[in-house]
Amino acid sequence: MLGSMSRRAMLKTSSAGFGYLALSALAAQAAEEERNPLAPRKGQHEPRAKRVIFLFMHGGPSQVDTFDYKPKLQEEDGKELPFEPAAGTTVTRKIMASPWKFQQHGESGLWVSDLFPSVAKHVDDLCMLSGMHTDGQSHGQAVLQLHTGAQLLTRPSLGAWIVYGLGTENQSLPGFVTICPTRGHGGAQNYGNAFLPAVYQGTAIGTANTPASSAQIRNIANGRLTKDQQRRQLDFLQEMNRAHRERAGGDDRIDGVIESYELAFRMQSAAPQLTDLSGESKATLSLYGIDEKPTEDFGRQCLLARRFAEGGVRFIQVSHSFKWDQHGNLKGGHEKNALEVDKPIAGFLTDLKERGLLKDTLVLWGGEFGRTPVAQGKDGRDHNPQGFTMWLAGGGVKTGLVFGATDEYGYYAVKDKVHMHDLHATLLWLLGLDHEKLTYRYAGRDFRLTDVYGRVVKEIMA
Repeated sequence: MLGSMSRRAMLKTSSAGFGYLALSALAAQAAEEERNPLAPRKGQHEPRAKRVIFLFMHGGPSQVDTFDYKPKLQEEDGKELPFEPAAGTTVTRKIMASPWKFQQHGESGLWVSDLFPSVAKHVDDLCMLSGMHTDGQSHGQAVLQLHTGAQLLTRPSLGAWIVYGLGTENQSLPGFVTICPTRGHGGAQNYGNAFLPAVYQGTAIGTANTPASSAQIRNIANGRLTKDQQRRQLDFLQEMNRAHRERAGGDDRIDGVIESYELAFRMQSAAPQLTDLSGESKATLSLYGIDEKPTEDFGRQCLLARRFAEGGVRFIQVSHSFKWDQHGNLKGGHEKNALEVDKPIAGFLTDLKERGLLKDTLVLWGGEFGRTPVAQGKDGRDHNPQGFTMWLAGGGVKTGLVFGATDEYGYYAVKDKVHMHDLHATLLWLLGLDHEKLTYRYAGRDFRLTDVYGRVVKEIMA
């Protein structure tokens, strides 16, 4: 047969066969994604990172006392601010010097205050976003915008959007985990799915009121039934769920329930192993500060985050709640807060780097806004969404870099400004997702995390 076929005909037939194989593979992938909404998926372009770990400093750390060095505050301590404070903030115009000294660190020479001596040793791995700004003046508005892209309306959270776009790498674990999340300022909305299918919502481990040592996934084990008995029970329940779905003519909410039940069943085997730190070495526990009282709680959260990252979880949040809101006693409050998180964060970055995880893990640090450079009361600072600092590490961003700036007093972002929508767009881009194409049809409209805003900050990409 081949002997009577021309070379051109053979190539034409073969190319059609190759095309058929490629089409079959795409169809199989699409069928798998439709059957399993958590199946791993590719984004719109090549990713720089596989996962995100967000270290949330709830309350709003002061940028001018941590990573945004402003000598002008020391020079003009007690004097009047030479311009009007932002509307909605404290009416005082009295400049307040930082109680801490700043020093340059690393080969990059980035400035860090004495509040973060351990993190300062990692500045050459950090990308500082010093021109951040957001819209919400209150915690409730700003925390919701940070987590969902919207100040007031119920919208899917950042982690839910990411898992919706990419699925998860481990089918026995949720794609989105939040460790000791806050109950206030949006509460469950900050890790909720809103109108996305329920399978994309975050799984909470403990709460802000729970010590990390006792934070567990609720109802992870059944002490009364064997695994086989649970499987038979679940099969019966799922049969009724599918029948309900057929009667309804198809319903995404029922599909979400079905998938959530299946994931919960699989998690019984995988999740307890990851939350059990008894197998970690003394050296590792010490690295994270778990052997010291001030750092034990947050260190444990960071170590759990590393273990979930290794386990294939796509988005992990660690919250230091609600501690950074120093309207008074700035020195005592920020010193206590920084002491609790400085060593664990440094240990976390060290561990990720030594394990080869930092290169494809995007670490984000920051709060919902910053603080004013002027005093509130005798020794506090008010909310400042007009200009503050967040930092990134790993996951394809430039290192030892400060991008953007506030004015000489640290009040307003003035150079290379990055809005919260821009940050969201950039995080998605680093994961391989285009924020303008990652949409979900709801109530007759295509919604997205960034609404109709957002610019990808490509200047910070390595």
